[in-house]
Amino acid sequence: MAGTLYIVGTPIGNLQDITLRALETLKSVDFIACEDTRVTLKLLNAFEIKKPLISYYKQKEREGTQKITALIADGKSVALVTDAGMPAISDPGAVLVAECRRQCLRVEVVPGPSAVVSAVALAGITQTTGFTFLGFLPEKTKDKKEFVKDFTFSPQPLVFYCSPHNLIADARFLADELGDRKAFVVKEITKMYEGVTETTLGAFDVAEPRGEYVLIVMPAEGGNALNRLSVQEHVRHYMQSGLTKKDAIKKTASDRNIDKNSVYTEVLDF
Repeated sequence: MAGTLYIVGTPIGNLQDITLRALETLKSVDFIACEDTRVTLKLLNAFEIKKPLISYYKQKEREGTQKITALIADGKSVALVTDAGMPAISDPGAVLVAECRRQCLRVEVVPGPSAVVSAVALAGITQTTGFTFLGFLPEKTKDKKEFVKDFTFSPQPLVFYCSPHNLIADARFLADELGDRKAFVVKEITKMYEGVTETTLGAFDVAEPRGEYVLIVMPAEGGNALNRLSVQEHVRHYMQSGLTKKDAIKKTASDRNIDKNSVYTEVLDF
């Protein structure tokens, strides 16, 4: 009988945030696949857990996937962890999970801390019912532009992960691409210097960034930004956001302060 892959969330800073179920799982599996064995050993040693470790990181994800799925197919159980947070969320893991699904191998999730939801909670955003998580921006400027272009007019906050050496540059890039918007900078979640700074992309300034950051960029205020689009693009934007065509037409007409029938005639072909 085949074994099981357990996707295990681990603390993003404070080791006491690990769940009882995560500890039980790590103690019971045959192997633990981890992003950096040195980081995972600190966690395991803190809770006196000794298990064989398998190195599983981004650059060797496909090779590691073959080894781990072979173990699971042979009846072994494997816990997948990353250095912090939930595997497969801007961390290795999605390739392995997808392959297990393809081979009809059992996969279970053991939920744990996640920086993105913790940051949104800490920011206290009240004017939205959701957000769009985009993870880390690409390294090259050309790729960054392509990456964010579809979210320029998103009605939801955009949430990014930022390393300390990219934080200022990422904020300046987003200011150039999206315009000056309200933003929240959340740092060192669950650690000693945890904090939230409310600022704008235009006035962004963090002295000597250290540790890990989550950057939350709020939507452009009002409908004026959308008015830079053509009428068809404006309507299509709202439809892609989940509105029916009828409601998208009404919303576009309201944004532009024009009659909805004139909007309707512009979008007869879709």
